[in-house]
Amino acid sequence: MATSIKVHGVPFSGPTCRVLACLYEKELEYEFVKLKMHEGEHKKQPFLSINPFGQVPGFQDGDLTLFESRAITQYIVGNYANNGTQLIFQDPKKAAIVLTWIEVESHHYDPPASKLVLELCLKPLLGWGETDAAVVEQSEAELAKVLDIYEDRLAQSKYLGGESFTLADLHHLPTIDYLFGTQMKKLFESRPHVNAWAADIMARPAWAKVLALR
Repeated sequence: MATSIKVHGVPFSGPTCRVLACLYEKELEYEFVKLKMHEGEHKKQPFLSINPFGQVPGFQDGDLTLFESRAITQYIVGNYANNGTQLIFQDPKKAAIVLTWIEVESHHYDPPASKLVLELCLKPLLGWGETDAAVVEQSEAELAKVLDIYEDRLAQSKYLGGESFTLADLHHLPTIDYLFGTQMKKLFESRPHVNAWAADIMARPAWAKVLALR
C-alpha cells in the first residue's frame, strides 16, 4: 500500500522503536528505511538533511520532516487522531496529566535507563567497548529512585497517565524491553505495581510487531 510516511532508522535503536510502536498503535502504514549505521550513513548526506544531529530516527510524512522520537510520536497522535489507539486525551486536564508523565519519562526515567541499556545491552551487542561498572552502579541507583515514584503513581492508576494506555507509557517500551533482558529486571520485579504495568505494556500487539523487525 502506498504511504506518505517514512521512518529512517535501525530496529535496535530505542528511539526508532518508540516511533514504530506509535505507528503500529495507530494502525498506520509506513516505509522503513534502514540505515547502514556501521558504514556511517547516519552521519552523511542525505540523512543529515533529515536529522542534522546525525541520530536516528528521521521521519517524513509527505512534505514534513521531523526528528526526535517524542516529537514524532506527538505529531502522529495529533495528525492521525482518528486512527487506531487513542494515545492522548482530548480533555485538557487529562491530557495535561499525560504530558506531565511524558516529561517525567524524558527527564527523569530515560537518562539512567538509557545509560543502562548502553552499558549492559548495546555495548556487548554491537562491540562498542567494555561495560563501565561505575556508570552501571550509579545509573541503577538513579533508576531505582525514579521507579519508587512510579510505584506510588501506579498504585493509584493502571497506567501513568490514567486508566488507559497512552504515549506516557509507550515511550518507556524500548528501554524496558532491553532492561528486562538484564539483571536490571529486578528493579521492576521488586515493585509490584511497576512490574504489572511493565508486563502489561510489553504484551501489547503493536510492540510485538516492533520486536519482529529485529
